[in-house]
Amino acid sequence: MKFTNGYWLNREEYDINSPQETFDAHQDGKVLKAFAPYKRIHSRGDELNIGATTLTLTSPVENVIGVKLEHFDSNDHGPKFKINNTDPDVDINVDDKVASLQSGDLKVELPLRTAFDMKFTANGKVVTESETKAQATIWNHDTKVNYMREQLNMDIDEKIYGLGERFANFVKNGQTIYTWNQDAGTGSEQTYKNIPFYMSSNGYGVFVDEPQRVSFEVASENVDRVQFSTEGQSLQYYVIYGPTPKEVLHRYTELTGAIKLPPEWSFGLWLTTSFTTDYSEETVLKFIDGMQERHIPLDVFHFDCFWQKGFEWCNLAWDKDEFPDPEGLIKKIHDRGVKVCVWLNPYVAQKSPLFKEAKDQGYLVKRQNGDVWQWDLWQAGNGFVDFTNPDAVKWYQSKLKALLDMGVDCFKTDFGERIPVDDVKFFDGSNPQQEHNYYTLQYNRAVFETIQQEKGEDEAVVFARSATAGSQSYPVHWGGDNLSNYRSMRDTLRGGLSFLLSGFGFWSHDIGGFEDGPDTPTADLYKRWTQFGLLSSHSRYHGSDVYRVPWNFDDEAVENTRKYVNLKLSLMPYLYTEAAHGAAYGNPLMRAMFLEFGQDPNVYDIATQYMFGPNILVAPIFNDKGDAHFYLPGGKWTSILDGKVYDAPETGEWVNENFDELDLPVLVRENSIIVRNEKAEHAQYDYTKDVDIHLYQIDEGQVETSVVDNRGKDVAKVQAKRKGNEVSVKTTGLSGDITVYVHDGTNVVKATLDNGQAKVSL
Repeated sequence: MKFTNGYWLNREEYDINSPQETFDAHQDGKVLKAFAPYKRIHSRGDELNIGATTLTLTSPVENVIGVKLEHFDSNDHGPKFKINNTDPDVDINVDDKVASLQSGDLKVELPLRTAFDMKFTANGKVVTESETKAQATIWNHDTKVNYMREQLNMDIDEKIYGLGERFANFVKNGQTIYTWNQDAGTGSEQTYKNIPFYMSSNGYGVFVDEPQRVSFEVASENVDRVQFSTEGQSLQYYVIYGPTPKEVLHRYTELTGAIKLPPEWSFGLWLTTSFTTDYSEETVLKFIDGMQERHIPLDVFHFDCFWQKGFEWCNLAWDKDEFPDPEGLIKKIHDRGVKVCVWLNPYVAQKSPLFKEAKDQGYLVKRQNGDVWQWDLWQAGNGFVDFTNPDAVKWYQSKLKALLDMGVDCFKTDFGERIPVDDVKFFDGSNPQQEHNYYTLQYNRAVFETIQQEKGEDEAVVFARSATAGSQSYPVHWGGDNLSNYRSMRDTLRGGLSFLLSGFGFWSHDIGGFEDGPDTPTADLYKRWTQFGLLSSHSRYHGSDVYRVPWNFDDEAVENTRKYVNLKLSLMPYLYTEAAHGAAYGNPLMRAMFLEFGQDPNVYDIATQYMFGPNILVAPIFNDKGDAHFYLPGGKWTSILDGKVYDAPETGEWVNENFDELDLPVLVRENSIIVRNEKAEHAQYDYTKDVDIHLYQIDEGQVETSVVDNRGKDVAKVQAKRKGNEVSVKTTGLSGDITVYVHDGTNVVKATLDNGQAKVSL
């Protein structure tokens, strides 16, 4: 929301009042309270006929400072994001000149009885600052709506990231962003996953704790500040200090919810029926058998919308005309070693038998007059399950439980964005504006927890499209409806990297693009997107009206799919270990270059390549010529596909190279240990048995890594030590036939472990 007319003037419809000084402050336990009137107070007469903002400063997590700005003390009907309070030690000081609160290294100071200022510092360095006229309560005298605003200073060359899944420029500077979930595809400024959290290249982040629409003007309305505002009489936000990007995400997820580690089988290849295609039991088994006949490992088969009868979504019942024996079909799929996923959404069409049942019980969102809130968008007479009603949640979960009892393993939780806000009444009295984005968390939590209850704590996974802050605890999310062209493939990655810098750990996308139309995926696009998709945390073939099985394209597409499925499965000891470690610390598996190499300003704008865990660089190819343009931070990088070594100078370098259709840059950074199993047939196996240990360009000294079990616990360790031309390896917790490969330049030396140890002379 923009309130000014240039730098000096306000827009005519707005009355803007800002704190002019901090008049007084006091400590209340671990809370600092301050009172900031809208003009300077020189005499008692100045205390009349003016407003003021009450500031409440807290610290729920070390190195995190919360700021609440309140104009009027109005009721908040919720919902509110869950904020975790670890009760850290704080140092509060109030004297005649300044009031301050310090948590860890982060400190906020408010000078008293002088021009208003609120400065955040860490170790003597300014992190960010709210200066005079930055904070404001703003009254629109035309619409009679009040807003609260904050502006936080930006440094020279500071860059801003995050704010959820965003498909426009990766760096958010210069953009205006509204956090409002919408079903709008992947080619516009609207998005399915809005997270009111941003990260700065200067070592801090800001989480705006408001589930309703928040408007962010990032170096746009005021080019030297990040501005955020929302309707109402209060505004809550948290400044989160790192100083590294990884530490910022760690503390953000401490604050809003831990990243949940999905089960290992979910990292394998998912194949779907696609959306509007014709499919039956015969078609489904033909596809699954076709993958096995071509020796392409498959871990999950997904039934999209038409597993149910048309016009009845969601009735949560199999279409018996096409699937007369669903239990038998699920057993046949399971017997082939494949899990089963089915599509659902939180809407109930009027034709569905569930509609009357839900209506009669009061389980659907209502209008103010008590009628069910309905429209014809998506399905005729759609109603919305009211997840603010605990009984509605239990009812919905009971329907899912019946499917899980039948043998279904997980659900694709589609939609959740088109939640009405006009003429709406939720069961618990929630504010519709606050409920709109928050609805997706309630919906996905209900589904996720049902799977946990029925399948076990560590077996739950969903395939969700919409998200808000806190949704990282209910993975996995995919990027939504993209197009079958290279531009959309690039946009998809950009959106995913932005999303993964917003506190999420795992992400996927529709390989080949979802919307076919005039852009049905060409064979070359399908192959390039397959490489990108199988080098993502989660991998799913899906489309609209074209089956996505590789033999529908060409023979090389089959070879390409087989190659990259096998590559990903072989890397699971490395990938699942890094996934577990990342989730525990609040970091993603797929990482923007900025997250891993934040000290290198050359990577700040890069969103066409990424790190897959901390040690593997992936640069997808976005054209039909095989031309790759990628950046290498300083050091040696070795191709995991052909062993080629790139020696980048300390300052880094850009590389231009051409790759055939079966190859792309997949490079391991120097001083890395990668544990693999090239005989893997599924994503789930014992990562400590019969593995190969690859050592890449080991430096003088020692490096180590661990390997996790299928619950993400460290159970094995690999240590490598180099002294001169000798590399020694020591392992614990590994078993079976273990081979060591030492990659030194283009030379590869092979050794076999003896009693968990090996020595290699180079």
